[in-house]
Amino acid sequence: MSKHPVSKKIGLILGPVFFIILQVLPFEIVSEKADIVIATALWMVCWWITEAVSISVTSLIPLLLFPLFKVMPMGEVGSNYGSPIVFLFFGGFVLALALEKVNLHKRIALSIIKKTGTTPNKVILGFMIATAFMSMWISNTASTVVMLPIAMSVIKLLIDDTDGFTKKDQNFALSIMLGIAFSANAGGIATIIGTPPNSVLIGLLENEYNIEISFFKWMLIGFPFSIILITIIYFTLVKWMFPNTGLVFNASKEVINTELQKLGKTSSKEKHVLIIFAIVVFLWIFRSLINSLIPGLALSDTMISVFGAIALFAIPFNLRTGDFILVWSDTQKLAWGILILFGGGLALAKGMSSSGIVNLVATAISSSNISILLMTSLLIILMLFMTELMSNVALVAVLAPVVAGIAIGLEIPLLYLLIPVTIASSCAFMLPMATPPNAIVFASGFIKVNQMARVGIVINIIAIILLILLFKFLLPLVF
Repeated sequence: MSKHPVSKKIGLILGPVFFIILQVLPFEIVSEKADIVIATALWMVCWWITEAVSISVTSLIPLLLFPLFKVMPMGEVGSNYGSPIVFLFFGGFVLALALEKVNLHKRIALSIIKKTGTTPNKVILGFMIATAFMSMWISNTASTVVMLPIAMSVIKLLIDDTDGFTKKDQNFALSIMLGIAFSANAGGIATIIGTPPNSVLIGLLENEYNIEISFFKWMLIGFPFSIILITIIYFTLVKWMFPNTGLVFNASKEVINTELQKLGKTSSKEKHVLIIFAIVVFLWIFRSLINSLIPGLALSDTMISVFGAIALFAIPFNLRTGDFILVWSDTQKLAWGILILFGGGLALAKGMSSSGIVNLVATAISSSNISILLMTSLLIILMLFMTELMSNVALVAVLAPVVAGIAIGLEIPLLYLLIPVTIASSCAFMLPMATPPNAIVFASGFIKVNQMARVGIVINIIAIILLILLFKFLLPLVF
């Protein structure tokens, strides 16, 4: 039996201890209500960082403490766990579940790799594009898990060839593994449903500030950023850090063709899922146009997402035999914990807002004369390097309301500050434990921690520069 890590034991005790200490202090830090929220946030952050208990269970703490200490009534706290953004992501999860169940995600990925070509650098590019595309729609963990065995098959060809596993071969292996992990992280930035932090932000803006960012509007920011970042990652890996000049192999084409042959012809199930997937994406992208053409329709991204989910359960691909793409037992694989985590983050944000903490931060910032650009840069750097050590979605849940207060204090639009800081949480490239894709490729055995850190720090710095440019130039154009 493996021992329970000391960090988890300490975290388990420290969380509630911090809460109790703040309750028995002989003075108020802010106010009675705000102190409860601060103490709750400290408890949650402590458990989130150490993962003393599941991060989803930690997210239930506001549901207990806020009504108990009269911060908010139970109904008000509970409504955050049933927020529209929770159901937007639920629909996205169901869509991803269907893609994975019929193996359509693998077919799409293999087809992209086949199209990009079979020279070593083109193979790496193919893997990166395929992983990033999948991460726009399914979890970055799932997209990495799909790509890893295919990449391992290609690397095995180099190990088994006549000259053995040379330095060029090793560079290729490093590039393809890191390329998969990094493009999985960067690909999720492109859409609202691509990565949970994006949805936490959308939920906060809708719940607290009545600001709506549509699926299409997010893509106007996220998609170009994602493409630029992945392009830079590609050239950093193959041209600078791990060049494989002169490496030649043609057998990779056979591996891709063999994998595609294993899938067989596109099945009726795959076509069925592809049609529903295409309709949902079409509606997400053209929702504003459809609403303007049909007044009173008031179609929302959440409604479209739920429509997609219902369609996959309710529209049979074979009416005669009564076969459906998804049945309820399939949802055992659904990331229910992430949905609860959204609720916990939104409840914490509501507590910070209603108790006056956000206003306090705003007042403190407005009375200081710090430069807007400097403050933005510091927040991006803080978020990016903190996300190397703790869950990015938990981090956004805690920091986003505070950043909103800072934006109010600086008298700049909330989106200008919140979007770059949220995207920064998906730019963890340095450490294996920073994101599941990093951990998965590290477990392949082809990468050492110092190699990932050496490339990761360079890409982290590049991501910081890109995010500052996004803040300065692109966001004012879109919003």
